[in-house]
Amino acid sequence: MTQAVPTVHPDEFRMSIGDHLDELRRRLILSLIGFGIALVICLIFGKEVMSLFCRPLITVLRQYDVNPQMYFLDMSDPFMVYLKISMITAAVLAAPWIIWQVWLFVAAGLFPHERHTVTRYVPLSIALLMGGVALVYFVVLPMTIQFFIAFGLNIPLPAEFNPTITLAPPTTQADTFTGVRALAGDPVSPQPYQLWFNTADNRLKFSIDGKVRVLQFGPENLTAPMLTLPDYIDLVLGMIIVFGLSFQLPLIILALVTVSVLDVKQLRGARKIVYFAMAIVACVITPGDAITATLALTLPLCLLFELGLWMAARKPRRNDEEALGIRP
Repeated sequence: MTQAVPTVHPDEFRMSIGDHLDELRRRLILSLIGFGIALVICLIFGKEVMSLFCRPLITVLRQYDVNPQMYFLDMSDPFMVYLKISMITAAVLAAPWIIWQVWLFVAAGLFPHERHTVTRYVPLSIALLMGGVALVYFVVLPMTIQFFIAFGLNIPLPAEFNPTITLAPPTTQADTFTGVRALAGDPVSPQPYQLWFNTADNRLKFSIDGKVRVLQFGPENLTAPMLTLPDYIDLVLGMIIVFGLSFQLPLIILALVTVSVLDVKQLRGARKIVYFAMAIVACVITPGDAITATLALTLPLCLLFELGLWMAARKPRRNDEEALGIRP
Protein backbone atom coordinates (compact mmCIF):
# COMPACT_ATOMS: atom_id res chain seq x y z
CA MET A 1 0.00 0.00 0.00
CA THR A 2 1.46 3.32 -1.08
CA GLN A 3 1.45 6.09 1.50
CA ALA A 4 0.06 9.40 0.32
CA VAL A 5 2.61 12.20 0.04
CA PRO A 6 1.52 15.35 1.85
CA THR A 7 1.65 18.47 -0.24
CA VAL A 8 2.17 22.06 0.74
CA HIS A 9 0.20 24.67 -1.15
CA PRO A 10 1.40 28.30 -1.29
CA ASP A 11 -2.11 29.52 -0.48
CA GLU A 12 -1.75 28.08 3.01
CA PHE A 13 1.00 30.60 3.72
CA ARG A 14 -0.85 33.66 2.44
CA MET A 15 -2.41 36.40 4.56
CA SER A 16 -4.75 39.18 3.57
CA ILE A 17 -3.45 42.74 3.29
CA GLY A 18 -5.37 43.74 6.40
CA ASP A 19 -3.90 40.88 8.41
CA HIS A 20 -0.40 41.84 7.22
CA LEU A 21 -0.90 45.46 8.29
CA ASP A 22 -2.27 44.48 11.70
CA GLU A 23 0.61 42.09 12.28
CA LEU A 24 3.15 44.70 11.11
CA ARG A 25 1.72 47.33 13.44
CA ARG A 26 1.82 44.92 16.37
CA ARG A 27 5.44 43.97 15.73
CA LEU A 28 6.48 47.60 15.31
CA ILE A 29 4.86 48.57 18.61
CA LEU A 30 6.57 45.71 20.44
CA SER A 31 9.91 46.62 18.82
CA LEU A 32 9.57 50.26 19.88
CA ILE A 33 8.71 49.23 23.43
CA GLY A 34 11.83 47.07 23.61
CA PHE A 35 13.97 49.86 22.16
CA GLY A 36 12.48 52.37 24.61
CA ILE A 37 13.33 50.21 27.61
CA ALA A 38 16.90 49.74 26.34
CA LEU A 39 17.21 53.49 25.67
CA VAL A 40 16.23 54.37 29.25
CA ILE A 41 18.91 52.00 30.56
CA CYS A 42 21.52 53.42 28.18
CA LEU A 43 20.67 57.01 29.10
CA ILE A 44 21.34 56.15 32.73
CA PHE A 45 24.79 54.75 31.92
CA GLY A 46 25.48 56.95 28.87
CA LYS A 47 28.42 58.84 30.37
CA GLU A 48 30.14 55.60 31.34
CA VAL A 49 29.68 54.33 27.78
CA MET A 50 31.23 57.55 26.43
CA SER A 51 34.26 56.99 28.64
CA LEU A 52 34.49 53.42 27.35
CA PHE A 53 34.49 54.67 23.74
CA CYS A 54 37.30 57.12 24.57
CA ARG A 55 39.50 54.62 26.43
CA PRO A 56 41.65 53.62 23.38
CA LEU A 57 42.40 57.29 22.65
CA ILE A 58 43.24 58.06 26.28
CA THR A 59 45.59 55.08 26.42
CA VAL A 60 47.57 56.27 23.38
CA LEU A 61 47.71 59.91 24.57
CA ARG A 62 49.13 58.79 27.90
CA GLN A 63 51.81 56.80 26.09
CA TYR A 64 53.01 60.02 24.46
CA ASP A 65 52.72 62.10 27.67
CA VAL A 66 49.93 64.23 26.19
CA ASN A 67 47.11 65.58 28.33
CA PRO A 68 44.33 62.97 27.83
CA GLN A 69 41.50 65.46 27.56
CA MET A 70 39.09 66.17 24.72
CA TYR A 71 37.45 69.40 23.61
CA PHE A 72 34.07 70.51 22.29
CA LEU A 73 33.50 73.57 20.10
CA ASP A 74 29.74 73.83 20.45
CA MET A 75 27.95 74.00 23.80
CA SER A 76 25.60 71.18 22.79
CA ASP A 77 28.32 68.82 21.44
CA PRO A 78 28.77 66.70 24.60
CA PHE A 79 25.02 66.32 25.08
CA MET A 80 24.42 65.43 21.43
CA VAL A 81 27.23 62.87 21.53
CA TYR A 82 25.73 61.49 24.73
CA LEU A 83 22.36 61.06 23.01
CA LYS A 84 23.92 59.53 19.90
CA ILE A 85 25.92 56.96 21.83
CA SER A 86 22.95 56.13 24.05
CA MET A 87 20.66 55.58 21.07
CA ILE A 88 23.17 53.45 19.17
CA THR A 89 23.95 51.38 22.26
CA ALA A 90 20.24 50.95 22.91
CA ALA A 91 19.72 49.79 19.32
CA VAL A 92 22.48 47.21 19.77
CA LEU A 93 21.05 45.95 23.07
CA ALA A 94 17.51 45.81 21.69
CA ALA A 95 18.62 44.26 18.39
CA PRO A 96 17.86 40.64 19.40
CA TRP A 97 14.35 41.61 20.47
CA ILE A 98 13.77 43.71 17.34
CA ILE A 99 15.15 40.97 15.07
CA TRP A 100 12.89 38.47 16.80
CA GLN A 101 9.83 40.65 16.12
CA VAL A 102 10.82 41.10 12.49
CA TRP A 103 11.37 37.38 12.19
CA LEU A 104 7.93 36.59 13.58
CA PHE A 105 6.41 38.92 10.99
CA VAL A 106 8.42 37.54 8.07
CA ALA A 107 8.20 33.87 9.11
CA ALA A 108 4.43 33.88 8.63
CA GLY A 109 4.96 34.07 4.86
CA LEU A 110 7.85 31.61 4.52
CA PHE A 111 7.90 27.92 3.70
CA PRO A 112 9.16 25.52 6.41
CA HIS A 113 12.53 24.96 4.72
CA GLU A 114 13.02 28.72 4.37
CA ARG A 115 12.38 29.23 8.06
CA HIS A 116 14.90 26.51 8.86
CA THR A 117 17.54 28.15 6.64
CA VAL A 118 17.13 31.58 8.23
CA THR A 119 17.18 30.34 11.82
CA ARG A 120 20.24 28.24 11.02
CA TYR A 121 22.42 31.20 9.99
CA VAL A 122 21.16 33.94 12.32
CA PRO A 123 23.54 32.93 15.17
CA LEU A 124 26.46 32.97 12.74
CA SER A 125 25.48 36.45 11.54
CA ILE A 126 25.39 37.77 15.11
CA ALA A 127 28.74 36.13 15.90
CA LEU A 128 30.33 37.69 12.80
CA LEU A 129 28.93 41.10 13.74
CA MET A 130 30.32 40.89 17.28
CA GLY A 131 33.64 39.68 15.91
CA GLY A 132 33.91 42.73 13.67
CA VAL A 133 33.08 45.09 16.54
CA ALA A 134 35.64 43.40 18.82
CA LEU A 135 38.31 43.63 16.11
CA VAL A 136 37.68 47.36 15.77
CA TYR A 137 37.78 48.14 19.47
CA PHE A 138 40.74 45.99 20.50
CA VAL A 139 42.93 46.04 17.36
CA VAL A 140 42.02 48.46 14.58
CA LEU A 141 41.13 51.52 16.65
CA PRO A 142 44.29 51.45 18.82
CA MET A 143 46.47 50.93 15.71
CA THR A 144 44.75 53.79 13.89
CA ILE A 145 45.04 56.19 16.83
CA GLN A 146 48.66 55.16 17.37
CA PHE A 147 49.55 55.97 13.76
CA PHE A 148 47.86 59.38 13.64
CA ILE A 149 49.05 60.56 17.06
CA ALA A 150 52.64 59.39 16.46
CA PHE A 151 52.73 61.08 13.07
CA GLY A 152 51.29 64.36 14.34
CA LEU A 153 53.58 64.58 17.36
CA ASN A 154 56.78 64.01 15.41
CA ILE A 155 56.75 67.08 13.16
CA PRO A 156 59.64 69.20 14.48
CA LEU A 157 59.88 72.95 14.67
CA PRO A 158 62.42 74.66 12.39
CA ALA A 159 65.82 74.72 14.05
CA GLU A 160 65.96 78.51 14.32
CA PHE A 161 62.75 78.53 16.34
CA ASN A 162 63.93 75.87 18.77
CA PRO A 163 67.41 76.92 19.93
CA THR A 164 69.26 75.12 22.68
CA ILE A 165 70.03 77.38 25.64
CA THR A 166 72.63 76.41 28.22
CA LEU A 167 71.94 77.82 31.67
CA ALA A 168 74.62 78.49 34.23
CA PRO A 169 74.42 76.39 37.42
CA PRO A 170 72.54 78.05 40.29
CA THR A 171 74.68 80.11 42.65
CA THR A 172 72.21 80.48 45.52
CA GLN A 173 69.40 78.43 46.96
CA ALA A 174 66.88 80.98 45.62
CA ASP A 175 68.09 80.29 42.07
CA THR A 176 67.45 76.57 42.36
CA PHE A 177 64.28 75.49 40.56
CA THR A 178 62.55 72.75 42.49
CA GLY A 179 59.97 71.95 39.77
CA VAL A 180 56.40 70.75 40.11
CA ARG A 181 55.65 68.07 42.67
CA ALA A 182 54.71 64.71 41.12
CA LEU A 183 51.97 62.76 42.86
CA ALA A 184 50.38 59.40 42.13
CA GLY A 185 46.95 61.03 42.46
CA ASP A 186 45.28 64.20 43.69
CA PRO A 187 45.87 65.52 47.22
CA VAL A 188 43.04 64.83 49.64
CA SER A 189 42.85 68.49 50.70
CA PRO A 190 44.89 70.59 48.26
CA GLN A 191 45.99 74.01 49.42
CA PRO A 192 44.80 77.11 47.53
CA TYR A 193 46.79 77.60 44.31
CA GLN A 194 48.75 74.40 44.91
CA LEU A 195 50.27 72.98 41.71
CA TRP A 196 51.07 69.30 41.11
CA PHE A 197 51.43 66.73 38.33
CA ASN A 198 49.17 63.70 38.57
CA THR A 199 51.25 60.78 37.29
CA ALA A 200 48.22 58.45 37.33
CA ASP A 201 46.40 60.31 34.53
CA ASN A 202 49.26 62.49 33.14
CA ARG A 203 47.61 65.80 33.98
CA LEU A 204 49.04 69.02 35.34
CA LYS A 205 46.62 70.29 37.99
CA PHE A 206 46.20 73.12 40.45
CA SER A 207 43.70 74.10 43.12
CA ILE A 208 41.66 77.29 43.02
CA ASP A 209 38.64 78.18 45.15
CA GLY A 210 38.56 74.65 46.52
CA LYS A 211 38.21 73.11 43.05
CA VAL A 212 40.76 71.18 41.02
CA ARG A 213 41.52 72.51 37.54
CA VAL A 214 43.60 71.03 34.71
CA LEU A 215 46.32 72.93 32.84
CA GLN A 216 46.59 72.05 29.17
CA PHE A 217 49.99 71.09 27.80
CA GLY A 218 51.30 69.52 24.63
CA PRO A 219 54.47 68.42 22.87
CA GLU A 220 57.31 70.77 22.02
CA ASN A 221 57.10 70.01 18.30
CA LEU A 222 55.36 71.93 15.53
CA THR A 223 51.92 70.35 16.00
CA ALA A 224 49.87 69.57 19.08
CA PRO A 225 46.64 67.55 19.23
CA MET A 226 43.37 69.31 19.96
CA LEU A 227 40.89 66.49 19.55
CA THR A 228 37.16 67.17 19.65
CA LEU A 229 34.73 64.70 21.15
CA PRO A 230 32.20 64.62 18.25
CA ASP A 231 34.85 63.95 15.59
CA TYR A 232 36.39 61.12 17.55
CA ILE A 233 33.04 59.45 18.34
CA ASP A 234 32.01 59.71 14.68
CA LEU A 235 35.27 58.00 13.71
CA VAL A 236 34.68 55.15 16.16
CA LEU A 237 31.04 54.63 15.19
CA GLY A 238 31.88 54.74 11.48
CA MET A 239 34.57 52.09 11.85
CA ILE A 240 32.26 49.87 13.92
CA ILE A 241 29.53 50.06 11.26
CA VAL A 242 31.96 49.38 8.40
CA PHE A 243 33.58 46.39 10.06
CA GLY A 244 30.30 44.99 11.36
CA LEU A 245 28.77 45.01 7.88
CA SER A 246 31.96 43.78 6.20
CA PHE A 247 32.04 40.73 8.43
CA GLN A 248 28.72 39.59 6.92
CA LEU A 249 30.63 38.70 3.73
CA PRO A 250 30.38 34.89 4.14
CA LEU A 251 26.60 35.02 4.42
CA ILE A 252 26.37 37.38 1.45
CA ILE A 253 28.42 34.99 -0.67
CA LEU A 254 26.31 32.05 0.51
CA ALA A 255 23.08 33.88 -0.36
CA LEU A 256 24.30 34.89 -3.82
CA VAL A 257 25.42 31.37 -4.61
CA THR A 258 22.15 29.93 -3.30
CA VAL A 259 20.04 32.09 -5.62
CA SER A 260 22.44 31.30 -8.54
CA VAL A 261 23.68 34.87 -8.94
CA LEU A 262 27.28 33.69 -8.44
CA ASP A 263 28.98 30.34 -8.87
CA VAL A 264 31.61 28.83 -6.56
CA LYS A 265 33.89 27.92 -9.48
CA GLN A 266 33.74 31.46 -10.84
CA LEU A 267 34.58 32.92 -7.43
CA ARG A 268 37.51 30.56 -6.99
CA GLY A 269 38.82 31.48 -10.42
CA ALA A 270 38.60 35.18 -9.61
CA ARG A 271 40.43 34.90 -6.28
CA LYS A 272 43.31 37.21 -7.18
CA ILE A 273 40.97 39.87 -8.52
CA VAL A 274 38.78 39.63 -5.42
CA TYR A 275 41.78 39.90 -3.08
CA PHE A 276 43.09 42.94 -4.95
CA ALA A 277 39.68 44.61 -4.82
CA MET A 278 39.45 43.90 -1.08
CA ALA A 279 42.84 45.51 -0.48
CA ILE A 280 41.73 48.65 -2.32
CA VAL A 281 38.45 48.80 -0.43
CA ALA A 282 40.27 48.32 2.89
CA CYS A 283 42.68 51.16 2.17
CA VAL A 284 39.78 53.46 1.29
CA ILE A 285 37.42 52.76 4.18
CA THR A 286 40.03 52.18 6.92
CA PRO A 287 41.67 55.39 8.18
CA GLY A 288 45.35 54.96 8.96
CA ASP A 289 48.48 53.64 7.34
CA ALA A 290 48.83 50.80 4.85
CA ILE A 291 49.76 48.30 7.55
CA THR A 292 46.58 49.08 9.48
CA ALA A 293 44.41 48.68 6.38
CA THR A 294 46.13 45.47 5.29
CA LEU A 295 46.26 43.67 8.61
CA ALA A 296 43.07 45.04 10.13
CA LEU A 297 40.59 44.61 7.30
CA THR A 298 42.12 43.05 4.16
CA LEU A 299 43.31 39.87 5.87
CA PRO A 300 40.00 39.27 7.71
CA LEU A 301 38.05 39.94 4.52
CA CYS A 302 40.12 37.38 2.63
CA LEU A 303 39.54 34.81 5.37
CA LEU A 304 35.83 35.60 5.41
CA PHE A 305 35.73 35.27 1.62
CA GLU A 306 37.24 31.80 1.89
CA LEU A 307 34.76 30.94 4.65
CA GLY A 308 31.92 31.99 2.38
CA LEU A 309 33.25 29.82 -0.45
CA TRP A 310 33.59 26.86 1.90
CA MET A 311 30.03 27.28 3.19
CA ALA A 312 28.63 27.67 -0.33
CA ALA A 313 30.49 24.59 -1.60
CA ARG A 314 29.22 22.43 1.27
CA LYS A 315 25.62 23.59 0.99
CA PRO A 316 23.59 20.70 -0.46
CA ARG A 317 21.32 21.38 -3.38
CA ARG A 318 17.63 20.75 -2.81
CA ASN A 319 15.48 19.10 -5.41
CA ASP A 320 12.25 20.59 -6.61
CA GLU A 321 10.07 18.69 -4.13
CA GLU A 322 12.19 19.80 -1.17
CA ALA A 323 12.22 23.38 -2.46
CA LEU A 324 8.40 23.31 -2.24
CA GLY A 325 8.45 21.90 1.26
CA ILE A 326 7.26 18.44 0.17
CA ARG A 327 8.69 15.62 2.23
CA PRO A 328 8.20 11.89 1.46
